[in-house]
Amino acid sequence: MYRKAKEEECCYSYKKKQQQAAIASIFSYKHLKKVYPSAGLYRSSSSSLSSISSNSSSSPSLSLSQNSNDDSSLTDHSSSSPLDHKVSLALRLIAPPRQRRREHSPTRTAPHPVGEHDHDHGDRDGGGREPRRCNWITKNSDRAYVAFHDECWGVPVYEDNQLFELLSLCGMLMDYNWTEILKRKELIRKAFGGFDPNVVAKMDEKEITDIISDKTLSLVECRVRCIVDNAKCILKIVREFGSLSGYMWGYMNHKPTVNRLKQPRNVPLRSPKAESMSRELLKRGFRFVGPVIVYSFMQAAGFTIDHLVDCFRYEECVALAERPWRHM
Repeated sequence: MYRKAKEEECCYSYKKKQQQAAIASIFSYKHLKKVYPSAGLYRSSSSSLSSISSNSSSSPSLSLSQNSNDDSSLTDHSSSSPLDHKVSLALRLIAPPRQRRREHSPTRTAPHPVGEHDHDHGDRDGGGREPRRCNWITKNSDRAYVAFHDECWGVPVYEDNQLFELLSLCGMLMDYNWTEILKRKELIRKAFGGFDPNVVAKMDEKEITDIISDKTLSLVECRVRCIVDNAKCILKIVREFGSLSGYMWGYMNHKPTVNRLKQPRNVPLRSPKAESMSRELLKRGFRFVGPVIVYSFMQAAGFTIDHLVDCFRYEECVALAERPWRHM
């Protein structure tokens, strides 16, 4: 009798342990992850954020496709049962509504006002709307920057003074961005005598000191002296080759390079021709003419056409690039 009672007690204890194990397995992390998709969301979202941050450091900006508001990634209905799906929907109903970010909603419903960027180009497309520009031109871009993009950047330049000016302005990119430089372009041009190499090369110490001390220019001393030294190098090139234009365009076989770039990330920072030109300029005594600065100069002076293919200036600059070189 005592033995039989002992066996029943052991059997009851065994069944109770089995029930407890079954309940624990139901509410294990694996099942919670299936019923509550957010249980496993933190790890995946943190890894995705880290990947985005690593990509943003190597690229100028994230594309719209990388900022999708699609919620389908939060649940996996293909691997869940109908009951799990109902539980997930019930949880979503009682949960507080998510605040979705709305970016650029006005631009999706209506075009930018005419003349917001540059009134001279407000109706180039014939419909009264803003023309389509390269992606780095935004509604917040400064007017001077937009005008430089629309009128100068990518237009082939053949005049020595203009080439000297653009080469000098590109050298200032080590200290300032294009907007800051272009806002002071007229003041800088006046300070350096219209970037006439004959005038700049003859500047004495007092003139150089006056430019350095001018607060409206805010130019670093080494940049000012660099421009003066480069002017002297240009005079030597003119004596040897006849003009700075003929010397520089000779690297391009007197024809601009036309690229077909679709995304800002496709725009290069340097090129083999820029590296070659940089080496030759350094050998001739030029300063602050590394391959990245030289490539920026090539873009600005129309040696290479790097407007995006959907920009309204692309076809216009390509048409200018296909003209016969006037110095041939």
